[in-house]
Amino acid sequence: MIPKIRIHLADDHQVLIDGLSNLLKTVPNFEVVGCSLDGTNVYNDVLMDNADVLILDISMPKKDGIETLKEFNTNQSSCKVIILSSYDDLKIIKEVMKLGAKGYLTKNCAGENIIEAVEAVYQGQEYFSDAVREKIFNTFKDNPKLNQNAVIENPILSPREIEIITLIALEYSGKEISEKLFISSHTVETHRKNIMKKLNIKSTIGLVKYSLKNNLINS
Repeated sequence: MIPKIRIHLADDHQVLIDGLSNLLKTVPNFEVVGCSLDGTNVYNDVLMDNADVLILDISMPKKDGIETLKEFNTNQSSCKVIILSSYDDLKIIKEVMKLGAKGYLTKNCAGENIIEAVEAVYQGQEYFSDAVREKIFNTFKDNPKLNQNAVIENPILSPREIEIITLIALEYSGKEISEKLFISSHTVETHRKNIMKKLNIKSTIGLVKYSLKNNLINS
């Protein structure tokens, strides 16, 4: 038997909760185990529900989504958090990524992406809607500012690998990286594979998240 994915919804609009709940219930192995209309007791509610995934609105009354996410982060909760927001502001995206959010969806596309997002984060992946991905990459492409003074806690990458991961996150091609760093394309590819293996990252968005969390990019 396929295990149920237990989901808690936190949003201050009952209509949205009802809509998402009805949609999620169409998936046989999804179970909506609870909901919260303000941020006051979200952490405790999720704990009591033994939820695997929390879908959390940023703009919650009494205690906003950022503060709630901090509580999950501080307590090292195993529950995977997907942020649901009306905003695609890069500063907000960067902050919630640093605080451990595994997914970020804008409300205007939640209906079409929410099932895929829940499945992805439950399996240990990260999920960002197309609009959010585009926002991240376009911002970096338009403002490719590398933070030369970044300090990484417990670094496992060499200085050269840090240069390369940052350029990859900024969507430089292998050829562009080789020309910028005066190394061969083969060397760039070797570094890329080593970086992916060291960080257990399988996608470019994962590299972007690592770069954001470690302030390798000034946004």
